Amino acid sequence: MSSVVIVGTQWGDEGKGKIVDMLTRYADYVVRFQGGNNAGHTLVVDGKKFIFHIIPSGILYEKKKCVIGNGVIIDPAVLLGEIEGLQLKGLPVTPERLLISERAHLIMPYHSTLDQVSEAALTAGKKIGTTGRGIGPCYVDKVGRCGITIGDLGDMGLFRDKLEAGLEEKNFLLSRKYGVETLDIEQIYDTFQEHAEKLLPFVANVSLELDRARKNAANILYEGAQGTQLDIDHGTYPFVTSSNTIAGNACNGSGVGPVHIDSVIGILKAYTTRVGEGPFPTELFDETGEQLQKKGGEFGATTGRKRRCGWLDGVVANDAVRLNGITGLAITKLDVLSGQKSLKIARKYQHEGNTYEAMPASIRLAREVEPVYEEREGWQEEITDVRSFDELPVQAKDYVRRIEDITGVEAAIVSVGPDRAETLLVKNPFEKHDVLSPGESDMQ
Repeated sequence: MSSVVIVGTQWGDEGKGKIVDMLTRYADYVVRFQGGNNAGHTLVVDGKKFIFHIIPSGILYEKKKCVIGNGVIIDPAVLLGEIEGLQLKGLPVTPERLLISERAHLIMPYHSTLDQVSEAALTAGKKIGTTGRGIGPCYVDKVGRCGITIGDLGDMGLFRDKLEAGLEEKNFLLSRKYGVETLDIEQIYDTFQEHAEKLLPFVANVSLELDRARKNAANILYEGAQGTQLDIDHGTYPFVTSSNTIAGNACNGSGVGPVHIDSVIGILKAYTTRVGEGPFPTELFDETGEQLQKKGGEFGATTGRKRRCGWLDGVVANDAVRLNGITGLAITKLDVLSGQKSLKIARKYQHEGNTYEAMPASIRLAREVEPVYEEREGWQEEITDVRSFDELPVQAKDYVRRIEDITGVEAAIVSVGPDRAETLLVKNPFEKHDVLSPGESDMQ
């Protein structure tokens, strides 16, 4: 029995979906514990692309139970769209395979509307870069104790009371502050009544389910969204998401105790990317940055926005190791670096004679610091056909080993391409299973 948490170490988009997909082979449960449909996991399996926003990617496997924890916020239309899309592809999504915490909060139509109009009202340079999907306003209501949970759909009288209270305030803001059209309560109520009929069979007490699973010696994989530098408390605030993305929230966001977590795998892209606004010390504005963007296919799975690209940031990596208690690294997109004559890794930052070994809390300082690089020799060979770590070019192995030296954490997984088979499992965090051969799968 093992419980493993997967987290992003940078600003998201590190390739968590693929690593979760790989480790799901050894898990009995896959649990999403925070965020909403502002995140996307892209998987390529046998040449077919799957994009998930809310449902854990473990749903692609037979006999795996997927769980959406209380820390997740849910747009019912998006969730139902994912369920229907998977069913059209012949992948059954039933209450026996998917559970939703009764305590998970709902993203209401007024949340996404407020998200969009408030971002549009900000002047240039002050925009957050929100996806406009209502994530922030939903978490605001949750913390403000006026949110609506998916469990409330079981009592439509209570749901209507909460909807009336919430909509009265939100319509006031929409009309008086932002000068936009208000929303109709009857239309929202009728739509959510239809959602309730479809979603309530999936709703359960997730904490109890996971506790029973643990006591029955199940392997549990906890799947995070976004990345460490987007954490509401520890990221580059205010250019962050609205939830805690670090490993500690796996417990709070799913209803389990911290003593029951056995290991934390940090997903580290072999270079660094960021979507949207905010500081990015190692960002490249030259031809190399364009090469990484094009070769890496760096477009957001959720927004389609072009990702900003830069060299690997060792400061960011070490922040993630410290904040998450990372026990193993999954280094992704190593293949994208093939063809580069030399590679750089930021070891620290400097600003006006001062040295920084962690991301500054001051957002102005974080924008102005300059990375101090060390340079490594690159490799020219393409590596997507490599199926063991020892087969990698010497320079590629040295690059991975240098990352281990800098972070003090061993690489458990190395990804050399987008497909499921193009992943090297060096050390299995679940331990009790033998390593499968590349490409071997029990996907339905």
